[in-house]
Amino acid sequence: MDLIVQGAHGLYCPAGDFHIDPWRPVERAVLTHAHADHARAGSGSYLAADASRAVLDVRLPGIRLDTLRYGERVTHNGVGVSLHPAGHVLGSAQVRLEHRGEVWVVSGDYKLEADPTCAPFEAIRCHVFVTESTFGLPIYRWSASRAVIDDIATWWRRNADAQRTSVLYCYAFGKAQRIAAELQAAGALSTGPLACHGAMMSLNGAYRAAGVSLPDVRHASDIDRDSLRRALVLAPPSAAGTPWLRRFGEFGDAFASGWMQVRGARRRRRLDRGFALSDHADWPGLNAAIEATGARRIIVTHGQVPVMVRWLTEGGVKAEGFATEFAAEGEPESLPAADAAAG
Repeated sequence: MDLIVQGAHGLYCPAGDFHIDPWRPVERAVLTHAHADHARAGSGSYLAADASRAVLDVRLPGIRLDTLRYGERVTHNGVGVSLHPAGHVLGSAQVRLEHRGEVWVVSGDYKLEADPTCAPFEAIRCHVFVTESTFGLPIYRWSASRAVIDDIATWWRRNADAQRTSVLYCYAFGKAQRIAAELQAAGALSTGPLACHGAMMSLNGAYRAAGVSLPDVRHASDIDRDSLRRALVLAPPSAAGTPWLRRFGEFGDAFASGWMQVRGARRRRRLDRGFALSDHADWPGLNAAIEATGARRIIVTHGQVPVMVRWLTEGGVKAEGFATEFAAEGEPESLPAADAAAG
């Protein structure tokens, strides 16, 4: 019997009688991370990585939550369960399952590049690896994050010199905190105030509560108009085109996302700039992660499933796809269908 199967409510472990990242309420849910498409309300109990507790308290307040430290193991109905760093966002985890000598790993979302706001990806040897494939096309090859952060800092400085607010759209959980921390690490905060949309304030607080070092990020409404002209304002994609932007007067806008690797994605959004900064693995990263597991069977989930399955199969790997209801990147409501199609 397979340790993980597709079910009506999500990925299901029959032997253990629990779901992983269910998209409908279930009795027992194991979460890979706290993005809204993976962590949904209504289940009876939840198990997640201890590092995700502060964020889950913000996103799913009042749930019955148990947590594990990375690498700590529990046994449920004879199935050994442990959580291991995925490198995606704060508290993101891969789920390792062991039953009768068989080891399966469900990756959730992951990236291999270092990130100052979360634990680095850990390759886990297993028999079967369930991998995402959000950016599973050869065109997706990320530049080093420091180079992208330097480009963001240069764009911000040029706008500030022109007395124009810089509005950078990015996902409220994970990307916004990473950008703030990376700008701080690069010594790139002298241009002006760093601010954000109100939707990000509680999440910034959750990161700090979890021990992540973030610079001072002020609520945009707390900054006077003159100072805003030199500010970098982090905002969720849903803020684009809304009256909220009127407070800035003249502004330049950009989007930080892996989808910005595709030129047409920036053009459709009518942005000044696009920065290809993703919290998911690129094509080389996906292949490196898969190879590092040593898995004899690969199950590909959300993203470029047919492409990855065909690529792996042609390389002599036993591969198949699982259908899921997870978003392509970031929050499910944040990625328009046109951009998803471009990926």
